[in-house]
Amino acid sequence: MALLHFIFGIFGNATAFFLFLAPTITFKRIIQSKSTQQFSGVPYVMTMLNCLLSAWYGMPFVSSDNLLVWTVNGTGTVIELIYVILFLIYAPKKERVKIFGLITVIIAIFSLVVLVSLFALDHNSRKIFCGLAATVFSIIMYASPLSVMRSVIKTKSVEYMPFFLSLFVFLCGTSWFVYGLLGNDIFVSVPNGFGCGLGAMQLILYFVYRKSKNVAPVKPTDESSIEMKAEKQITKPISLSNQIDDLV
Repeated sequence: MALLHFIFGIFGNATAFFLFLAPTITFKRIIQSKSTQQFSGVPYVMTMLNCLLSAWYGMPFVSSDNLLVWTVNGTGTVIELIYVILFLIYAPKKERVKIFGLITVIIAIFSLVVLVSLFALDHNSRKIFCGLAATVFSIIMYASPLSVMRSVIKTKSVEYMPFFLSLFVFLCGTSWFVYGLLGNDIFVSVPNGFGCGLGAMQLILYFVYRKSKNVAPVKPTDESSIEMKAEKQITKPISLSNQIDDLV
């Protein structure tokens, strides 16, 4: 049982690492154009908060036998921090102020969790408190593709839901779900069970709509260009999964 627990933890680390690296294609585009274009920096900041809380939960003095949870989320924190820094470099002033404000909020949340867990709680209460915080933000992170799934059903197109991203969401969620079950850790199994289910739903949608043909876009005339641009901004998904639509 201990060996299986370790194996699924290693597999979870590998699949999560691929998920963390997925936005590199988006940032390659941002660096080349020297602009964040229509991309949002919010998902990267929120994912960084999730990684911070999960890494803290994996610390030995918070929860025992969760070193692999700490390693993957510690790595994720560094990767997401790099994304956030790059986004701030190329973002317009208004967006930069917004992201700075959000960073202040997540630092405050993480600091509060750390201080309360260290100075106000004993070991058992600390694990529950930190586990709940990590669970809430893990579910929020996994729920981000819901808007993409709705778009797929509405448009009957998988343009903004690439196959390999959906596959790694499923594999990552499944690995950590089993890891949590084997370790009797509901704070790992519950949010990742949610991620496993959402990943499976994305794969089902992909295979249902993968053969749907997209209508070729019509180049707008001068009179309709503003209207078409506004429509694009309204309908284009802005979650983390959406921003890496060119992964496949």
